[in-house]
Amino acid sequence: MSKVKVIKRQIEGIRLSLGSIFLVLFCTFLIILATFVQIDISHFIIQKGENLSVQDYVYTYKIIPQVPVVMFIGAFLGRKFGITSVLLYILSGLFVIPVFALGGGVGYVLQYGFGYILAYIPAVFFAGTILKSGFSLRNILQAVLTGVLTIHLIGTLYMLFLAGIHQEGWIFMKGWIYAQSGIKIFYDLVLSFGAVFLAKYVKIILWAFM
Repeated sequence: MSKVKVIKRQIEGIRLSLGSIFLVLFCTFLIILATFVQIDISHFIIQKGENLSVQDYVYTYKIIPQVPVVMFIGAFLGRKFGITSVLLYILSGLFVIPVFALGGGVGYVLQYGFGYILAYIPAVFFAGTILKSGFSLRNILQAVLTGVLTIHLIGTLYMLFLAGIHQEGWIFMKGWIYAQSGIKIFYDLVLSFGAVFLAKYVKIILWAFM
């Protein structure tokens, strides 16, 4: 297949076939896998003080890579199949098996963190829409910013809504926001950029062999 055709099909997206159904199911499995995987990210930080050891300049952050995986899926499958994959994950967790971090079942909608999961749907829609016109650096940055911030915004608003119903105090709300959408946004943005960039080349390779 010529390079022009590969790029054209990459932009057009994946079409319905047995292969695309397999990819949707595989990507759903990736979300489930990412739910129970923890990545330790270590990097140097600036510290002030005396008698500091090397370890004092190293910061390690533990992250669950669900958001980057969802952004990869949105970029790889496109908005239609990407949303289908995310919906399969959500419906499986609510009605079939406990694939969420804290279990599953219909009652999971009352968990404070469920808003982040629901937000995967619009995040994939926005990212897939932006990247439909191509994987330029500008589009990738815009898709990542829009997708990741959508997840954290909706997730935070959902938590605030439930916390308000339960009359939780501001200290609880502030602590939750800091834990779920504080510095984590930065790591989600960086890893999601890499995930979307990877999706670009995975699609090219996929179309080259199809």
